[in-house]
Amino acid sequence: MNRVVASALIAAGALTLAGCGFTPLYGDPAVTAQLHSVQVTTPPGRTGQLIREHLDDALANAKGTPKYRMDLALSETRYPRGLRVDNVATRYEYVLTARYTLVASSTGAQVKTGSTRAQVTYDSADQPYASITAQQDAQDRAAAECARLIQLELAAWLATQGKS
Repeated sequence: MNRVVASALIAAGALTLAGCGFTPLYGDPAVTAQLHSVQVTTPPGRTGQLIREHLDDALANAKGTPKYRMDLALSETRYPRGLRVDNVATRYEYVLTARYTLVASSTGAQVKTGSTRAQVTYDSADQPYASITAQQDAQDRAAAECARLIQLELAAWLATQGKS
């Protein structure tokens, strides 16, 4: 009985969306092609390399001549949380802020700027290697989240270009 009701609701939702003119961001080939043409410059450091790798994956960077260049500036902060009685932190909050500038390759003009922020937490173990591994995992998770947010902001911006 529940499956029938769920199937009916899904079918009704699909029909409603089909009739309203809804088009997903990636349904427009122009948006996808322009996302492919963004070349990301690598900020210094390990986190800079991680976010560039995640952005290259998210934007599916093409091998042709880039239409845009993205310059990134990263800010990392680590806050101790979960203090023990001896005032040693057992948990940390890691905050990554990525500010980006999109520059048109043809003119060198800034066409878009933005900022994203990701917060993750991780445990700090008494063993040094485990603590370093946990911190590096937090950096990777935060870089992946910032890359995803930048991709969404760019897709939304590119979808509105030329339509106003």
